[in-house]
Amino acid sequence: MTTSTLPVSRFTDLLAAEWIKLRSLRSTYWALGAGALAVIAFNANAARVDAADFPRFNGQMRDHIGQLALRDAFTDGSAMILILAVASIGAITIVGEYATGLVRTTFAAVPDRRALMAAKVTLVTAVMTVYGALVAGASFAATQAILDTRDIGVPLSHPGALRVVAASALLAPVCALAGMALGAVIRHSATTMVAATAVLLLIPSFITDRYRWTAAVRHAQPVNAWNRLADIAFGHDPFTLVPPHPATFTGAWLTFAAWAAVSAVVAVVAVDRRDV
Repeated sequence: MTTSTLPVSRFTDLLAAEWIKLRSLRSTYWALGAGALAVIAFNANAARVDAADFPRFNGQMRDHIGQLALRDAFTDGSAMILILAVASIGAITIVGEYATGLVRTTFAAVPDRRALMAAKVTLVTAVMTVYGALVAGASFAATQAILDTRDIGVPLSHPGALRVVAASALLAPVCALAGMALGAVIRHSATTMVAATAVLLLIPSFITDRYRWTAAVRHAQPVNAWNRLADIAFGHDPFTLVPPHPATFTGAWLTFAAWAAVSAVVAVVAVDRRDV
């Protein structure tokens, strides 16, 4: 009597299979393309408005023109658009398979769910990091080119510029992983999208920084961490109030890392522990 064992899939093979799944979805291209265009257009419009209004700026505003240029490079509105787009894509990489029933075939072919989910997490992280870098870089180039028509654009070597671009780029993989984690737990498309919007955007906006403990909770949200990293004028802009319990740059970077790590673990464990 002989026994047979399933061959152990190499991790590179799992990555290749997940890549085929991701790029074969039309919704991936539409979401990535529309999200990128919306982000860049949103920021470019902000730069256009400031370039048009520049002749009417007073002396105090002109003294902070470099900070204004970096704010236009990636605005709050464009960050919200990016978060919604990448969280949706991250969620659909898991929810889509459950919705179509493909997940049963996938688990039959690869019984090692943890390895499979690790491949998904690795692929989504890599793709979204590249995507975030391209969108943030293109947005910075476009906005500064528009502002340069008034000679008020700044180069990437300007103090704080690289931090704004890096934080904006890394916002993409962090929120995509959060979307994956929510998708692994909820497993329903519409509910997952609503939950992602609430967790990543709505709830953080309602958390006050009046008290130290509420400020700590507020700073632990990815969108607020991005705000801190992108706030070049913090403490120096006469038009912005300094919060009573401000976050630090180190804390903001750690928030990004913590959300990415915890989301990845939740996505892997949730799929491994629950039946289809």
